[in-house]
Amino acid sequence: MGGDAGVESASPSSPSISSHFSQQLHFYVAVDRLQYKMVTLLDLLGMAGHRPGLPMVVSCSSRDELDAVCSAVSTLPFISLASLYSDLAEVERGSILEKFRQATTKWNQKVVDSGEDSDTGKDEQKSYMIVVTDACLPLLSSGESPIAAHVLINYELPTKKETYMRRMTTCLATDGIVINMVVGGEVVTLKNIEESSNLLIAEMPINIYEIL
Repeated sequence: MGGDAGVESASPSSPSISSHFSQQLHFYVAVDRLQYKMVTLLDLLGMAGHRPGLPMVVSCSSRDELDAVCSAVSTLPFISLASLYSDLAEVERGSILEKFRQATTKWNQKVVDSGEDSDTGKDEQKSYMIVVTDACLPLLSSGESPIAAHVLINYELPTKKETYMRRMTTCLATDGIVINMVVGGEVVTLKNIEESSNLLIAEMPINIYEIL
């Protein structure tokens, strides 16, 4: 984590990354103060969200943070937003997950076809985002499929390696990108996750397009 060596060694071919997630890339964004965190998220989305059809997941640890993120992101006209929370009706949950999987299928097909943005309808020009708490991640053991987003943003950094890995397993495509938002003392937590998970977490490039 940190300097140039970390960025270079975070390539998909790095032998020290678990083979199951061998194509996934992990980055962090350092936020100076807690009050700047939401502004930083909106800045990130302002860059990533202008990729038409980009499927993203923002992961939170609590319902309060989920509500705050949804409230802020709902003002962005270029993002189609949904959220998964504990008292969501099962039918609605299933509908949200299915729509998002359709979005990921279209994204993957677009990448296969040309790697470039094609002509799409107004709705499909939007990026797709699900905001989810750890309690409401897809239940693979119950037969739910992974979300398989291209970008996973850990708005709240989990304190345990197991939670970090579960978010990856249930929310991220095999060639996806993780962006961890880190405030102050959370740098120590991130370093512990990095070492215990045998991952390499590099500082995110200033230009996010370098990794998307």
